[in-house]
Amino acid sequence: MRAHRRDQASVGTERNVSEGRLADMVSLDYRDRIYEHYVHARTSSLAPTTLSGFASQEPYLTRVIRAHFPRHRDATILDLGCGHGTLIHFARRAGYSSIVGVDRSPEQVAEANRLGIEGVREGDLMAVLAELPDESQDVVIAFDVIEHFTREELLPFVDEVRRVLKSGGKWLIHTPNGESPFFGRIRYGDFTHEQAFTATSMGQLLLSSGFISLNCYEDTPVVHGLMSAFRYVIWTVLRGLLRVYLAAETGQSRGAIFTQNLLIVAVR
Repeated sequence: MRAHRRDQASVGTERNVSEGRLADMVSLDYRDRIYEHYVHARTSSLAPTTLSGFASQEPYLTRVIRAHFPRHRDATILDLGCGHGTLIHFARRAGYSSIVGVDRSPEQVAEANRLGIEGVREGDLMAVLAELPDESQDVVIAFDVIEHFTREELLPFVDEVRRVLKSGGKWLIHTPNGESPFFGRIRYGDFTHEQAFTATSMGQLLLSSGFISLNCYEDTPVVHGLMSAFRYVIWTVLRGLLRVYLAAETGQSRGAIFTQNLLIVAVR
């Protein structure tokens, strides 16, 4: 009996130790591991070797800046989850000198520094927002960011962004589009993605949080040459076919967005 009791005690101790180790492992945010190696833990580096590697993104980002940035070049702009600073680079080139960015990944920040992009620092996005005064920003940018949050994490984030925006200020959001037939390539293309959105769900989230309006845009190909023009024509035809399919199934297709990502511009 005594030996049996010792065995039970030993098993209980081992179980407690094992459960304690498991609890420690679970308490570690899985995102910390991924973000620590966010640039190079993939089949090809996320960051280009030189600024010329930004060329493929230039037409789209230039269009976003022209269409949605304030006209006054001294606008205060905060790029949350700025990565290695691609948008900041093109915004500064367009004359916006008061744009700064923050990213949680130390590798992303290191790449921005290597590329010579100023105004990028490492930090927790919520902590950075908490440091800012009310109504201090003309524009807040969150490109490929909100899909990394759980629902419980996202609500306080939305509230903080709204708090720091000036009245009439804009929040520019780029995120996976759950309505796209290929949304899974984006939603599951990153281990740290938690969710995807549609124009409808973004309206629910932002309008219920106090934003006065929002517009959702497709990530259409930007025509800047012969090849991109050809892509645009093919894409337009395929989008038309998808709308016909949706109309046949549901009786309506107006407002449907089928690109893998969508751009949301919300006004405070």
